[in-house]
Amino acid sequence: MKPLYGAIEAGGTKFVCAVGTGPEDLRDEVRFATGRPEETLNQALDYFRRAQKKHGKLTALGIGSFGPVDLDPHLPTWGSVTATPKPHWADTPVAPLFDKEFGIPIGFDTDVNGAVLGEHRWGAGQGLDTLIYLTIGTGIGGGVMMNGQLLHGLVHPETGHILLPRDPADSFKGTCPFHDNCLEGLAAGPSLEQRWGKKAPELPADHPAWDLEAHYLALGLQSILCILSPQRIILGGGVMEQPQLFPLVRKKLLALNNLYIRHPSLTPAGIDSYIVPPGLGNRAGILGALALAEKAAQK
Repeated sequence: MKPLYGAIEAGGTKFVCAVGTGPEDLRDEVRFATGRPEETLNQALDYFRRAQKKHGKLTALGIGSFGPVDLDPHLPTWGSVTATPKPHWADTPVAPLFDKEFGIPIGFDTDVNGAVLGEHRWGAGQGLDTLIYLTIGTGIGGGVMMNGQLLHGLVHPETGHILLPRDPADSFKGTCPFHDNCLEGLAAGPSLEQRWGKKAPELPADHPAWDLEAHYLALGLQSILCILSPQRIILGGGVMEQPQLFPLVRKKLLALNNLYIRHPSLTPAGIDSYIVPPGLGNRAGILGALALAEKAAQK
């Protein structure tokens, strides 16, 4: 019998919880809004209590969380959300709560590191060992796999807070409370809505918003390309569901690179398979959490 894992995609807007053994066996999925920490985490605890009674004991639990988070197992703050702009969540211990309740291995990481692990295991990153998953939605975050391992370090990658040169015609201040001109502050979903007065799905495909959005995303990707040299870039999140955006981003990245980094992937013939949507679609987050559980069980 295959091990049964629990998975939590802990997003800033919603929590997704599920149990299963892999992408073909993901059961009993529930979603609920991310409210205050106590209320939201208690909902997740109750879900897994019920799930264990129904499906059997979990082997491990994976949690992919919005951040920033503390990933250092040697610190007493391991498993906590830290300096997040999400109201009420700063310094909230997340993983320790589930560790205390269930006493099973806990795989805890950023939601985007979980997603890149899931894409490597089952999706658009299969067969590669260096790739990045960037989500563009309520916020912008990036998960990085280097040489087959998730990238951590001092804390974890914060690719959404790369500082960008502001377009001279763009007077919008940005939405990030920490930086006036970072990628997240200029190009996340709330930035689109506040700059243009409409949410992303309500903006027409030929609206000037998309050219500016693609410009900022390509600037961020050019920095990532030069520093990390990923074999593939996977772009997910709600903003990227606009079909006109992928061709614009690809074209602008080629122009910014200007044939400096020379590789068949960075040509008009290769770029479509270099910058791609998630192979797991909108399940990248929850399946990434499942992959974190699987990894934790193998330690």
